Amino acid sequence: MLKWSDVLDLAANGNPVPAHKVVKSDAEWREQLTSAQYQVTRLTGTERAFSSEMCSLFAPGLYSCICCNTLLFDASQKFESHTGWPSFTQPIETNVIAYRFDGPAFLERVETICNTCDAHLGHVFPDGPKPSGLRYCMNAVALQKVRNTDAG
Repeated sequence: MLKWSDVLDLAANGNPVPAHKVVKSDAEWREQLTSAQYQVTRLTGTERAFSSEMCSLFAPGLYSCICCNTLLFDASQKFESHTGWPSFTQPIETNVIAYRFDGPAFLERVETICNTCDAHLGHVFPDGPKPSGLRYCMNAVALQKVRNTDAG
């Protein structure tokens, strides 16, 4: 389980190696993505808080990157953060997210990036629930629910 100290170490000293990389031209990304998806994932934008119903959906399932379909999060790690963006406590695997410092150094704000295709996803903060204490605050337009995991 990743903790805040692990995230800071990865951002400062290098990210885990992804299973594979997806590289496309800017024109290919523009063709594949909606304008909102492109603005967030390729230009490091942020969607408006509370603009997606994904914040209030907690059904079992898996979420992937909208750009490359890499599985990123399991809904079992999703929680109501009251921030206006979908929030998770852990990625599905350690090597699916890359981290880099974003903003003034004193803030220690850490951007989260899809480690497969370099899409901007959101940020991670040290104010999440126990046991990890992490809050992966994701842009809903950067994610897609790809699989339900309930037995019904």
